[in-house]
Amino acid sequence: MKFKLGDFVRFVDEKREGYVTKIIDGQTLGVTDEDGFEIPVALSNLTSVHGHGHTAEAVDAPKPIQVNVPSINTIENGIYLAVANDNKAGNVVHFHLQNQSPNVLLVTLNTARKDKYAGAFYGVLEAQATELVYSASLPDLDLWPEFNFQILVYSKADVKPIEPLVIRKKFRAKDFSGELKELPGAKQKGWLIRLDDQVPLIDAQKLKESFFRGAEQKKTVDVPAKEIDLHIEKLRDDHHFLEADEMLQIQLNHFQTAMDAAVVHHFDKMVFIHGSGNGTLRDKIHKMISKNPHVKTYMDAQKEKFGYGATEVVFK
Repeated sequence: MKFKLGDFVRFVDEKREGYVTKIIDGQTLGVTDEDGFEIPVALSNLTSVHGHGHTAEAVDAPKPIQVNVPSINTIENGIYLAVANDNKAGNVVHFHLQNQSPNVLLVTLNTARKDKYAGAFYGVLEAQATELVYSASLPDLDLWPEFNFQILVYSKADVKPIEPLVIRKKFRAKDFSGELKELPGAKQKGWLIRLDDQVPLIDAQKLKESFFRGAEQKKTVDVPAKEIDLHIEKLRDDHHFLEADEMLQIQLNHFQTAMDAAVVHHFDKMVFIHGSGNGTLRDKIHKMISKNPHVKTYMDAQKEKFGYGATEVVFK
């Protein structure tokens, strides 16, 4: 027998019940009991409890439930993914595709993980309808696959056809860092993530003004500080939810912006505090400095003040 996340199960060899909160491998599941402990249990030692919450279904043959949702005015028309906590299995989240538009959608969802692909959902999503398309364990977020949606948009109205949508989404911790909110058309709280791009609104007056803007108007560059601290906690309050490569890119962008501003304002020198760490940030900015035509030389900043965690740049 196969189970899915959120199924209510009973142990065969003892009087214990709980919800499936993790699929460990083909033979073992993680089951969270009433005390909140997740226990690894062999499939052979579990049986489903029918009539309690979700009925166990085969993982390889999901039967999404369509729920017709009335038109909602609290959010913009568009295509959303509502990620809701399971009311019974706290670690499990369910992904509901919401069509908050007047169009009919033909949808497929495939998942990709380390060059391995699997079909997760296909079907027709009527206007203002919702479909359950996927379930996963939130603590295993780092192991989640990439979601690949392909969507055809159908409308009976006299409008130009919309190009097919291909949406790729890899979830990060920051996607779930916000406060839980009531989800449209559901009696649950969770996170609402828009999948389709919003069409930018054009301000006609601003567009008109841009044509007649004088050439003498130039973008101003603020005067930077003489010492720039590149530690990520100084740059972003949400750094706890960022991946390592995201943090590094933010630091490098901040470094480049400060360098450009220093050149504009004719600085003679500037200090960048990057810390010692593993040396990745230091090596990256040294490489960028060495290629900058406005730099005369660079060196370790005052060791008595910064240790070995800062670089001083001298401009031409």
